[in-house]
Amino acid sequence: MKGTEPDEEQLVRRTAKGDRAAFEELYRRTSPWLAVRLRRRCADEQIVAEVMQETYLAVWRAAGAFAGSAVGGSAVGWLWTIAARRLVDAFRRRARHAQPLPVAETTVSPAAEDEALAGAVGDHVGDALRRLAPELRQVLQAMVLDGLTVRETSVLLGLPEGTVKTRARRARIAMREALS
Repeated sequence: MKGTEPDEEQLVRRTAKGDRAAFEELYRRTSPWLAVRLRRRCADEQIVAEVMQETYLAVWRAAGAFAGSAVGGSAVGWLWTIAARRLVDAFRRRARHAQPLPVAETTVSPAAEDEALAGAVGDHVGDALRRLAPELRQVLQAMVLDGLTVRETSVLLGLPEGTVKTRARRARIAMREALS
C-alpha cells in the first residue's frame, strides 16, 4: 500500500473487484460508526444487527454500482444511504406484522455527526443547527443529511407524513431566520 492506507472509496472500488481483504477493512473501519448511528434511530438490537448484515451484504453485491466522488458522493455516505433504507424496510416489515418498534431515546449530548456537520458548515450555520428544536433537527437530519424522502423519514421517525412536512418547513424557516 506504499505507506498510505486506502480511503473508504478505494476500498469500495477494490471490493467491487472481489477483494475480500478490502471488504473486511471497509467493514472494520465503518461498522462501529454505522452501528452507533443505527442505534440512535432504533433501540431494537436485533433490528440493528439485521440491518447491519443486510447493509454489508448489499455493499458486497453492489460495490460496482458505487459512483463515488464522480457524482459528488462519498463511500461512507453511500453506505449510510443503504443502511438507512434497510432500516426503513425493517420498520415497514414490523409495521405490517403490527409489532411496535422501540424508538431510541433522544440524548442530550450532541452526536458526533451533529458536531461534524456543525464544524463542516461553519460556526454561524452550526449555531443555527444547535438552536433548532430536537424534533426539527431530527427531520432535517433525516431528509437533508441522510437523503431520505418524506415517506422514508415518516417511517424512520414514526411520524405521519404531514408532520414530517410541517417540521421540515418549520426547520427551513427557523434556519433562514437564524441565518439572516
